[in-house]
Amino acid sequence: MALNPQDVKRLAHLARLELQSAEEAQMLVDLNDFFRIVEQMSAVDTSGIEPLYTPLSAVEDVQLRLRPDDVTETDRRADNQRSAPAVEDGLFLVPQVIE
Repeated sequence: MALNPQDVKRLAHLARLELQSAEEAQMLVDLNDFFRIVEQMSAVDTSGIEPLYTPLSAVEDVQLRLRPDDVTETDRRADNQRSAPAVEDGLFLVPQVIE
């Protein structure tokens, strides 16, 4: 997937960046290099490979130190929603902003 100068201009606009022409040219090179690396990584067959939960697990046996999944706070939804202008079924109601 190679980007063209119009793609860079559109991305800069969406990111609210004001790029000079030299910066746009460099951004085009950098983004295309990035996508080239992503394509190379996507081409590698990773079927049968277990994901690492930490990079250290590739070189040594690491045990995860997980905390117990216990509820430690009380339900304060009603207190938190008391000042809301509109609530329905425990959800905050907000004005529609996208048509």
